[in-house]
Amino acid sequence: MTTVLLASAIYVALLIGVNFYRVAAGPTIFDRLIAVGLIGNNAVLLIVFMGFIYGRADMFLDLAITYAILNFVGVVALGKYLEASQAEEEGA
Repeated sequence: MTTVLLASAIYVALLIGVNFYRVAAGPTIFDRLIAVGLIGNNAVLLIVFMGFIYGRADMFLDLAITYAILNFVGVVALGKYLEASQAEEEGA
């Protein structure tokens, strides 16, 4: 069971690397923002996998939930800020 969880964690870590490419090469700022959100979601999944691998799922799940909330609020706030600044540029 641990081998399957470790293989899944490695796969999720590789997906984070793919998303870093989209952050660097995104054609628009909103594509980059979506990629940052995906990196945060994959990081939450990676934290959960680590919790099950180390046998401390209760502690790691609390950390994952906290990180997921911070990730969501941060991405939404940054999206609203960028949307307002883009509207300001188009209006001016």
